[in-house]
Amino acid sequence: MSAADSSNNAEGSLVSHLLELRDRLLRGVGSVLVFFIVLAPFANQLYGILAEPLMSALPEGNSMISTEPHGPFFVPFKFAFACSFALAVPYLLYQIWSFVAPGLYIHEKKLVVPLLLSSSLLFYLGILFAYFAVFPLIFNFFANTAPEGVAVMTDINAYLGFVIKLFFAFGVAFEVPVATVLMVKMKVTTPEKLAEKRPYIIIAAFVVGMLLTPPDIFSQTLLAIPVWILFELGLYSCRFLKKDDDDDD
Repeated sequence: MSAADSSNNAEGSLVSHLLELRDRLLRGVGSVLVFFIVLAPFANQLYGILAEPLMSALPEGNSMISTEPHGPFFVPFKFAFACSFALAVPYLLYQIWSFVAPGLYIHEKKLVVPLLLSSSLLFYLGILFAYFAVFPLIFNFFANTAPEGVAVMTDINAYLGFVIKLFFAFGVAFEVPVATVLMVKMKVTTPEKLAEKRPYIIIAAFVVGMLLTPPDIFSQTLLAIPVWILFELGLYSCRFLKKDDDDDD
């Protein structure tokens, strides 16, 4: 095969990969749009569910407000779009996996599918933990510590930005077991070395909690403790997987 033929084949392969990447990106965007079309008619109801933890914590007579004239219309749709993206995460991850799968070894393909499923599940669990466990605690605390004479009336757009940030923080933080397994499987470290670094991991969990959550000790602690527990879960999983690998050998 001549050099010109090799160059043409390489160029054709690159173009085919770019076209496939474009198609998968379009499919991912399309999935988000499909979810949004379904959820958009229920945008106000969805925002009502989102606001429930705060509304339950507010003193009687207090309510949420909108400081922007277009806020009551656009903010619920912004949350509906965020929900659409969250619901599309498994399909988006599947598109990523399908794109990179041809370049993976067989043993890597066997590992990827469980990791994709577990990462999606853990992401949703992080969001649910934030909504059902964290929000009631922090909103009750904030509402009950307001100075006398201060009416707690949160702007709906500010509230959405606050809770989306927390959702993202807890969703990502709950991926710790997946990250731990990946590091061990890629031979970046070992379960024994990770166990030795446990004190540093605990400190790092609180630092991450400080960086990813609003500047209050309660949010930071409520994120750091689950990260620590999930690290221990990931460490146990690594030891279990290593034992299975040793048995196979």
